Amino acid sequence: MTYDDDEPIVALVDDSEDKPEAFEAGKTQVTITNKPEAVLEETELKVLLELTGSGDNEDRAPVDLVTVLDVSGSMKDEDKIGKLQIAMQFLIQKLSPIDRLSVVTFSKGSSRLFPLRQITNESQLDIIEKVKALNAHGATNMAAGLQMGIQVLNDRRLSNRRVGAIMLMSDGDQSLRYGDARQVPVDSFAVYTFGFGSDAKPEVLKEISEKSKGGTFSDVRNLNDLGKAFSQCLGGLLTVIVQDLNLTLTQVNKESKIDINNVTAGNYKKTEKDGSVNISFGELYNSEVRMVLVNLLLLKADSEKSPDVLHVNYSYRGKGKRAFEAPPMTATVTRSKTATDKEIPKLIIEENRLKTLNSVKEARALADNKELERAKDKVDEAKNSLEGVKDVDDPKQVIKALMYDLERLSGFMKSQEEYEEKGRPYAMSFETSHERQRYAARGDVDAVRAFATPRMDAYLEQAKEFAKDPTKPPPSAAEDVKQERAENPLAPIAGPLSHYITVAIQALKSIDDILKSSTNVKRT
Repeated sequence: MTYDDDEPIVALVDDSEDKPEAFEAGKTQVTITNKPEAVLEETELKVLLELTGSGDNEDRAPVDLVTVLDVSGSMKDEDKIGKLQIAMQFLIQKLSPIDRLSVVTFSKGSSRLFPLRQITNESQLDIIEKVKALNAHGATNMAAGLQMGIQVLNDRRLSNRRVGAIMLMSDGDQSLRYGDARQVPVDSFAVYTFGFGSDAKPEVLKEISEKSKGGTFSDVRNLNDLGKAFSQCLGGLLTVIVQDLNLTLTQVNKESKIDINNVTAGNYKKTEKDGSVNISFGELYNSEVRMVLVNLLLLKADSEKSPDVLHVNYSYRGKGKRAFEAPPMTATVTRSKTATDKEIPKLIIEENRLKTLNSVKEARALADNKELERAKDKVDEAKNSLEGVKDVDDPKQVIKALMYDLERLSGFMKSQEEYEEKGRPYAMSFETSHERQRYAARGDVDAVRAFATPRMDAYLEQAKEFAKDPTKPPPSAAEDVKQERAENPLAPIAGPLSHYITVAIQALKSIDDILKSSTNVKRT
């Protein structure tokens, strides 16, 4: 069976007049940070790149969302099905007419409640009624549900420049006699997985999200947090500002050497060709950041100079018909006999974030192998290491957040039983969040806010209010944009303006380099 019955998008207002195309420039801003000086001898240089989504949320990409929901018999326990229905009602009412939604459920088999439907006032009411009618029964055939969800997106007639995504929720272990959901090909779309309750299996859900294109695993142990966790995922999806974000790093002549193994960019696809490293990030939310740490080997220099040591190119696709190619940027360092070893706070913070991530992975591997004491020692080592840098200038409080996560994880290692129930899923959610550099719920959704964006923060508060009174509709996505515009009226032009200023600075630098080169030639 094919699912090519997705509804077309029908304009609900008169938009026949020609409208100016949105600015494509500046939707992703890149900053380069490295030590300004390096010695003449062969040495290493760390370069940090920050790619930030920047734009107007009214200009975001439309979304085709498929929710794949576990309605097996265990969902009857503790009114899990009721909590799922409330979480889904919030989600449905936050989508806009440019978006479409399909709901797939699975128990012993799978069922598509309806095709991808455009979200209108009428369809919202109908979809909510269908969700309210869900019943829990049967086994847990997660593979069938995920396969159906993927097929709904694959078979679409309308897909151009639309974000396809899946939110998969399960409260228990999959029934392997029906198939293994980890074997379902998911690399074409982002699959966001949610382990709901204490019986969910994080290993399966994390692996599915890791194999997908940008998805994350959220640990929702607290049954009252499902709506909040859904809201955070939705807060990202409804602010996708660019798609197909690609970064290419190229070594400059023979002044420096770059190795793909020394380019750290999280769990994103890296490829190497002809001395260049390319990283494919896929989609980027508004205000979301991707950090890339590059270790360069600077070869011995014969004289003092200020060479370019790394070329940076990036491209992305906004709402325009063509991909936007940003002007190239460069990283530069001054080679000097008297180079100072001044530390850069941003570099210190990122190195410690990555170091902590590796420590958590090692601790989890030890705990999974029943070596709980050694695992606790590994977590304590990570905490002690962060103590040494806690006073660094850290406006985003990354170190503080890492310390909080380590404290929580350590608290879940009092016994092997507690680790397996709480510590393992917490560690896995921590890992997926830091590998993707994207928010993922774990433990206390309110307290752990690493990688959260402003829209996610707003949706968290809205989801709390909605849970108190589901009969009161939350603000619409259009109202969210209106509020954001009121708080930041320059948002639509901030990105392009910053972009053109950066281009101007780069041009002036190039002119200055040419003049210096010309002066040196005349002297010679």
